[in-house]
Amino acid sequence: MNTPQAAEWLPSFLVPFFTLSYPTEKPIYTDSFHDSAYFSTGLLDGCLIISYIAIMAILRDFTRIYVLEPFARWKLTRDWERSPRPTNDGTGTPNGSAANGCAVHTSKEDASPSMSKKQARKMHRSVMRFAEQGWSAIYYSIQFSYGLYVHSQLPTRVLNPTALWLNYPHAPLAGPLKLYYITQTAFYSHQIFILNAEARRKDHGQMMTHHVITVFLLVASYFTNYTRIGCLIAVIMDFSDILLPIAKMFRYIGLYTLCDITFGSFLVSWLITRHVLFVIAIKSAWFDSVRLVPENSWAPERGAYFSEITNNTFVSLLVFLEWKGPEEKAGGMAPFEPAKARKTTEPTKRRKNLFLKIFGNGSDINTPAAL
Repeated sequence: MNTPQAAEWLPSFLVPFFTLSYPTEKPIYTDSFHDSAYFSTGLLDGCLIISYIAIMAILRDFTRIYVLEPFARWKLTRDWERSPRPTNDGTGTPNGSAANGCAVHTSKEDASPSMSKKQARKMHRSVMRFAEQGWSAIYYSIQFSYGLYVHSQLPTRVLNPTALWLNYPHAPLAGPLKLYYITQTAFYSHQIFILNAEARRKDHGQMMTHHVITVFLLVASYFTNYTRIGCLIAVIMDFSDILLPIAKMFRYIGLYTLCDITFGSFLVSWLITRHVLFVIAIKSAWFDSVRLVPENSWAPERGAYFSEITNNTFVSLLVFLEWKGPEEKAGGMAPFEPAKARKTTEPTKRRKNLFLKIFGNGSDINTPAAL
């Protein structure tokens, strides 16, 4: 039941774990992917999902441990080393130099203090969070690009999605579309494992609910041939998910201005994609489907599973995601306060004390400019 392109040396029971299953003849008439191979759906597709879950786990750990964590640790360590720190005299002046530029002899006891345990823990947490968000940004960027390609080949439009329901059921599936669905399902299944494997956060319940419903919708729409609206919604949802992790990455390594700019861009894209384009897709599933899909379209033998019950269930879950979306994103939005509010006043106080020690309280000095 698997693709004939599988390697000859591969045992037959492993073929579903490495290739798309259920190849079938290409339809006589195709409205998209005219040069692609076509496939049916079946339970063996779960084997390839398992393989992609394993691949994503390996790629995530490799990228996190060998690329993202070292970069974040280097950046935060460099910033810490360059930041002004109080010395034995409390002025912030580096030991070994005087305020007037004259050299001062120092000993090992006068050396600059090393990083405290509290600072080390904070840096470690920022490094770990930076790496986690980095993987999300990488995945969503790649998957959004691939999804955009798949969507561009389909005769559907974001602002006028009536073509989603024409000629239903859309079976068999083109190879690129089938692979897109399998990788999306694998990613969100992988996310469920990660949520339960790592330390639980405050939004654990909300994110778990979101991922479980997403996986259910992907699997259900896959086997009931609701794949075109599924592809459209996945592309819409993935775009803003690129910007939020990037904004968090900037925040964790102290680039607060870039964080604010990226987060502002995320807010705009989130409002457009989640509360305009997504609502248009829900509206189409609610009204256009009933109007454009012929009555009595329940015919499992030819892949048609459209009925009042299935369609209402599908729309209800989409409405639930739209309703819960703001609450889920609120957890990601909460840590983002304006950059000015994040800046501690301690460096300013140290600079002011140093200034007064050097120049006194002379009125001829423009104090704000000097600081």
